[in-house]
Amino acid sequence: MAGRSARRPRNGPPGNRMTAQLSNPRLNAPLNPNLPSSLLPDLPPDANLLVIRLRSIGDVVLTLPAVQALHDWRPDLKIHILVEPLCVPLLESHPAISEVIVLRKFWDTVRQLRRRHFASAFNMHGGPTSAFLTRLSGAPVRVCWAQRQFSSFYNVQVPIHFPVAGRIEMHTAEHRLQQFLWTGLPEKPLPAAKVYVDPKAANLVRQRLAEQGVKPGEPYAVFRPGASQANKRWPVERFAAIARWLREAYGIASVVNLGPGDEQIEAEVRKHFASVGAIMDSLDLRGLIALLAGSCFFLGNDTGPTHIAAALDKKCVVIFGASDSKVWSPWKTEYRIVENPFPCKQCPRGECESLAASQCIFSIRVEDVREACEALLQESRESPLRSSRSSQ
Repeated sequence: MAGRSARRPRNGPPGNRMTAQLSNPRLNAPLNPNLPSSLLPDLPPDANLLVIRLRSIGDVVLTLPAVQALHDWRPDLKIHILVEPLCVPLLESHPAISEVIVLRKFWDTVRQLRRRHFASAFNMHGGPTSAFLTRLSGAPVRVCWAQRQFSSFYNVQVPIHFPVAGRIEMHTAEHRLQQFLWTGLPEKPLPAAKVYVDPKAANLVRQRLAEQGVKPGEPYAVFRPGASQANKRWPVERFAAIARWLREAYGIASVVNLGPGDEQIEAEVRKHFASVGAIMDSLDLRGLIALLAGSCFFLGNDTGPTHIAAALDKKCVVIFGASDSKVWSPWKTEYRIVENPFPCKQCPRGECESLAASQCIFSIRVEDVREACEALLQESRESPLRSSRSSQ
């Protein structure tokens, strides 16, 4: 597909009526937000760019392919990413990122942003906090999707139906790419997300696994039975049934990870996994990355750790309830999805209106998940699975 930098729209995106002229030190010519596809190509060498992506783990991970694509095209640009404290470990040591800026006190963060003299700011979150941070960043070019809150803060607005790979229905990783394509990044296949393991965290995880009976070099699967809401959580006892089967059929140990917000299921996990798997709780995000990096396989609900596992190129089986698998499936790793095609899957009110429980996820059987796991793992019967911990 031809690069989008070759096409210059006559008009800016919907809602874009600003006509400010911006100085371009490299070309000594104006940058015009009403010619959005010229903005990235015409940036001077070593320009500072700001990308804002607040909130959740999965969203931050799925922003990384677009950031990598921009870096691959113009490695001279200095890409700074603003995230909340929880997500910092996802970005550490990433070769495409010049700096990770941590959101702390609002005005302290604003002063920190303004000192960097950003040429452009890309708001890939779109909420009110990120909108004000974008507006106050000092960047003369401020990009977000059209029809977002405080739209007047942005002088470049990306049409919400702007296609990626010729499609307007797309994965979340592709949605993040929209802003860069609209501002001139040539379109190429989007790479995988990548996260990197902290060596100290890896050593700590190895010690904790050994304490729970998972021997060095023994293959293990990571289970993540938690999720942000009940209609995205498959029953814990069914996860335990899969753990027993994995041990018997493949000799794979099971390690259950409990994270923040899993207090509601902790007692069930300890009850059902007491004799079938190790339980790893109280891990920070660096520890979770290390735990997943050492595994041979991931099984879980649609949660942030699913996307970390995919970014570590782990095989994944993901159980979907009240979320859209086309939008949130693992990105560019080998995976299987288990779901039932209920027409009300998005659960706009968070629960089934005609039934007491969320049937979309509770109706998924142990046999359904086992078949998905077997389809993913059957190639390993000829070459035994090995933990990747030995290569860390």
